[in-house]
Amino acid sequence: MSQSNMPLGAKDIKILLLGIGIMLVGFFVMTLDKEEFGFGFLGLTLGPILVLVGIIIPVFSLFKWKR
Repeated sequence: MSQSNMPLGAKDIKILLLGIGIMLVGFFVMTLDKEEFGFGFLGLTLGPILVLVGIIIPVFSLFKWKR
């Protein structure tokens, strides 16, 4: 299979992996919260923001395909 037939290029795959990595960091940050039931800053604010950013980055990179 030639490189031109691939639906995603190397740059797109790197951005996708970056998004997955940011999501994993967000979930890890949520586990670091020491407040009861995770109701601290890390569990309620920073972790979910990182997870959302990790979802948004690959979605926008996939919608920005070159035609």
